[in-house]
Amino acid sequence: MRTAGVDLAAEPKGTALAVIDWTGTTAALLELYLGVADEVIVEAAGTVQKLGIDCAFGWPDEFVQFVHAHSNGDKTLPGVDGGMAWRRTLAYRETDREVRKVTGRWPLSVSTDRLGLTAMRCAGLLSRIAGSGIAVDRSGTGVVAEIYPGASLRLWGFTTMGYRTEPAARALLLSHIQDAAPWLDLGPYVPQMISSADAFDAVIAALAARSAALGRYEPPASSLLDRARREGWILLPSGPLTALLG
Repeated sequence: MRTAGVDLAAEPKGTALAVIDWTGTTAALLELYLGVADEVIVEAAGTVQKLGIDCAFGWPDEFVQFVHAHSNGDKTLPGVDGGMAWRRTLAYRETDREVRKVTGRWPLSVSTDRLGLTAMRCAGLLSRIAGSGIAVDRSGTGVVAEIYPGASLRLWGFTTMGYRTEPAARALLLSHIQDAAPWLDLGPYVPQMISSADAFDAVIAALAARSAALGRYEPPASSLLDRARREGWILLPSGPLTALLG
């Protein structure tokens, strides 16, 4: 089995792609690229069992409805009171609330944070993947899955403080990962993972994609499945890092 992970940015600069090959007893990082364009990601999607992308796959239903109604000039917008509780229904998806429940932290809001521009690119990317003949289900079934590297690391028991901004923190975290997973061969890519947070997260996304491929994640409840297929659903690993060997 092969899995891939993408740390997506609004432009190819800042976007990284990692590919991991899995056998019964080992896993090897085969490829790690920076400055990745959509075409490369689409091609990779056709060569792996699971492609994990670190980006929101959609927007909250309430946000979409609100923007549509506001654009149409509706005089009375249902439920609008301007308060914080109401605004949070527009800011966060159902999967974001689930992540908050499981991890104690809110993901970035796709509606109100800097993630929005990247999510626009992701929407186009998912369309291109679908256009290549790969069925895309934003709830996570099939080849493509929404992944949250930071939350995945924390659920595996690692401390993530500062790793996105400090090479020294990434080096320390990576040493802890290698201690916990001696079966993971990172080849010549360790310096790249330490120097680039984007490369680091692409590798973590490829690891989390393996968990998703094995079915070791909490899917949306049946009552939320239709919403998840519109908004996206983050596939949080439900087992330890060692369980990735299958």
